Amino acid sequence: MVPPQWSRAFLVPAALTVTLAGCTMVDRDGGSTAEGRGGTTSPGVTANRVSLVQKLGDDGPLRSLTVEPDGRWECDDCAGDGVTSTGSLDAEQVQRLHKLLADPRLAQETDQARRYRASCIDALTSSLLTTTGLVTSQDCPGEERPAVAGEILLLLTQATPAEPTR
Repeated sequence: MVPPQWSRAFLVPAALTVTLAGCTMVDRDGGSTAEGRGGTTSPGVTANRVSLVQKLGDDGPLRSLTVEPDGRWECDDCAGDGVTSTGSLDAEQVQRLHKLLADPRLAQETDQARRYRASCIDALTSSLLTTTGLVTSQDCPGEERPAVAGEILLLLTQATPAEPTR
């Protein structure tokens, strides 16, 4: 159980960190960046891989989606039904996703750059982990989603069982 004094802003990112802690990064030369071969990816993220973790309020299940660089995806409990689904984005969706992930504006949308703090109670919190960093948004009145991350979230939720809103 999480102590009540912990901020909700840290719950989904902390779960995301735990979920991806065992991942290895691979740079473009095929070497692990953990071996010090360089690369610009964030810890636990492979270039052009994107992960989405969602949680509805404090008590909702943790839903996760991982999309590989080739468009294959796996979604754990995305519909809130405990089912793991798999599939693949079509070629156009993969191309669009790669273009969005390469958009330089995404760097300004990370939680760190925006100094993001979750502020809604019982909202759907969506956290995208990209090579640029973590971008969190909530489905609550008055909160704008970052433009590029919002497009990524929309693309992923239209192509998979993940949900953009409650």
